[in-house]
Amino acid sequence: MTDDAATDLIEVLRNLREHARLLNELGVTHLAVDSSPPAPRASAAAPARAQVVDAPSEFPDADRQVAPPKPSIPPAASLFGDATPAEPALVKSNETLEQIWSDIGDCTRCGLCEGRTQVVNTHGNRQARLMFVGEAPGADEDLQGKPFVGRAGQLLTKMIEAMGMKRDEVIIGNVNRCRPPGNRQPTLEEAAICRPFLFREIASIQPDIIVVMGNTALRNLLEVREGITRARGKFQDFRGIKVMPTFHPAYLLRDPSKKRETWEDLKMVRDYLDHNPPKSKS
Repeated sequence: MTDDAATDLIEVLRNLREHARLLNELGVTHLAVDSSPPAPRASAAAPARAQVVDAPSEFPDADRQVAPPKPSIPPAASLFGDATPAEPALVKSNETLEQIWSDIGDCTRCGLCEGRTQVVNTHGNRQARLMFVGEAPGADEDLQGKPFVGRAGQLLTKMIEAMGMKRDEVIIGNVNRCRPPGNRQPTLEEAAICRPFLFREIASIQPDIIVVMGNTALRNLLEVREGITRARGKFQDFRGIKVMPTFHPAYLLRDPSKKRETWEDLKMVRDYLDHNPPKSKS
């Protein structure tokens, strides 16, 4: 086996493992396998039509955009011949954040516990309409026990204030709650272990909009393979909650030229909140 083939096989196995973890999080214990022989392929399949997505009505002068193609690796259910059903709307949870954090405890579920100072839980207004989700704590967050308090956090505060809001009006969290060594990206396994707690927090908070910042947050919340550069600037959906993908503040510190695009994304979020009443959280 060539090195390229081995690398491709490892990537496929990692994705299968991640999909299996997701199914386990959703409570799926059995999958029906279709044992019938596959239908013969057509000699010349018609090309798929791109779906056209209208820009939000608040922006009549915005260009119409073509939705990106679906991921090349299908969800786990479709691997077994079954169509993947649409995810149901997220039901309001009666759990408090304290109950979720108590369940997390002094977490030792993955290896990140070995190098952290403390677990960094979500922080902010529990009645917030707007939630920001990043990747994982950095050094400052690890020391202070709050998300986004370092240089990237200071920039995020300025971004929130530019939207006409205060930081204490929103709520902020991460996919992972422990700092990875050297601020590296969390592995698929580390993210898969930690993100169910984020999902539970979202069910408890019921924000109107979630802003996902960076590739790790995007891929772990929406289960997509496309990167943030292609996904940003278009409202997406997480079980009935609007999601706006945009660049991570830490990336903006490295490449300030992306601040203009990020501001365009945040203006869409601001205008949606301004033009739509808060949804019921009952």
